[in-house]
Amino acid sequence: MKMGLGFYPSTYSEDALSFAKQIGVSHIMIHIPSAEMLPSAREGYWSAEDLQALVRQVEGHGLKLEAIENFEPRHWAHILTAGPKREEQMDNVKRTIENLGKAGIPIMGYNFSLAAVAGRKMLPYARGGAISPVYDKDADENFDKPLPNGFVWGQQVEEAEGDMGDVSLEEMWDRYDWFMDRILPVAEAAGVKMAIHPDDPPVPVMRHVNRLMVSVDRYDENFRRHPSPNNMVEFCQGTFTEMPYGDDYVYDAIDHFTKMQKIAYVHFRNVRGKLPRYYEEFIDSGDVDMMRALTLYRDNGFAGMIIPDHVPTMPVKEPWTTGVAYTIGYMRALCRALHIDLED
Repeated sequence: MKMGLGFYPSTYSEDALSFAKQIGVSHIMIHIPSAEMLPSAREGYWSAEDLQALVRQVEGHGLKLEAIENFEPRHWAHILTAGPKREEQMDNVKRTIENLGKAGIPIMGYNFSLAAVAGRKMLPYARGGAISPVYDKDADENFDKPLPNGFVWGQQVEEAEGDMGDVSLEEMWDRYDWFMDRILPVAEAAGVKMAIHPDDPPVPVMRHVNRLMVSVDRYDENFRRHPSPNNMVEFCQGTFTEMPYGDDYVYDAIDHFTKMQKIAYVHFRNVRGKLPRYYEEFIDSGDVDMMRALTLYRDNGFAGMIIPDHVPTMPVKEPWTTGVAYTIGYMRALCRALHIDLED
């Protein structure tokens, strides 16, 4: 397997890359690289030159850039909303995927979602009062309000009046099918895996918009519609744990997708509770038996990247690095206990 770590632009730096290498990470993911990291983002796509420079920077620390996660919302807002500029944006997204292939970045993770994450607050619910993401539908004053026009993934990408109203499940499938029919041939030619993240929270409808990836069955429907080896799961273990279908659902999902060889990489998260209320926990203190989960990945031949996500925040000088170091140490210890070989 590959021990990975995800960076946001706010946590990414030369020192952070050195830190990652020192704690035993070999592969990294970057979530929506900023225009400062990839200047071509201002043009509506990511250029091969910018991506190659990013790869060289990462490799300079003895690491591998395994994945980019999520397009800039403004790069594909009209694809998500079936807007008048979606053909133009589709051309740019194709260029981005082609350029990922040229740069040798093998995975593009993405969320095909309009409402993004809502109902989440940062509260002291994790062990010892550590601050972590908490979801409670009833505490979200916007949950049942329609999305304003011009908003995608929690961001206002353009000025617009009114709201989107109701968006049906059939309409969301139509938009997704339109996207996949066009991007998968490009991804296959470029050698890039398109890995879709489950909707988090995995509720069927949020802000009057239906959500697609809220169950294993929905993923199976996706694979039936788009039977490509480059159509993959970005397996957020926490999100599958949150789904309200029983305590073994997450283990069944791991077993199901690993046997299909459909997992591109894993968000190795632990949470406590399920819909309609749950919260993030430390990796060793949630509802998931992490050793049982990792055993399933191992036994079914998964050899991809596992990364922590949403680590609880502690009252120390460097909260993020402290939480990450704790989590990576635990993950490496699990791998050692289960005799899982890690890539250098």
